[in-house]
Amino acid sequence: MSNPDVVTLTVDGAIYAVPVTRVQEVIDTQVIAPMPSAPAHLLGILDLRGANVPILDLRCILGRPWAEDTPQTRILIVWMGKSDHRRLVGLRSDSVIEVTQLDDGEIKPMEGADMLHWHGTAIIGFGRREGAVVSVLDLDNLFSTRADASLAAVQTASAQVQDDRVIEGAQ
Repeated sequence: MSNPDVVTLTVDGAIYAVPVTRVQEVIDTQVIAPMPSAPAHLLGILDLRGANVPILDLRCILGRPWAEDTPQTRILIVWMGKSDHRRLVGLRSDSVIEVTQLDDGEIKPMEGADMLHWHGTAIIGFGRREGAVVSVLDLDNLFSTRADASLAAVQTASAQVQDDRVIEGAQ
């Protein structure tokens, strides 16, 4: 894979990246409306200039322990899904570092992943930034480590909120 611009972020001390083409914006933490009976990774809904955006906890999705927000906590508003099923989703991260390119010019898979029985479907591959290992997130397969129903639930919640807004606007 070529060396696209990425947004680097941290989760539990590890550095991750998201292709910049998938990021709409980065925002400070805000009030998130909780959703009843939501899975642990779905923190709730955020009102973003009139749009209701589901907010997901990257720590939970990536199997890391819960942590309180800090002054560095940020939410990346990203596009998830493919073509006609694309939805805006917020990803809560510990911090956002910068928009950059990876050092080695490409994103590489982990050597020996099959031998180690590691199926990191949430990760496209790995690169380095200033010598540190960077895991590049695969936004379209972020939930493959969990049940595929998780993404479907987020997409359904997002679509329902958007449908409700259309109905309210028509009245």
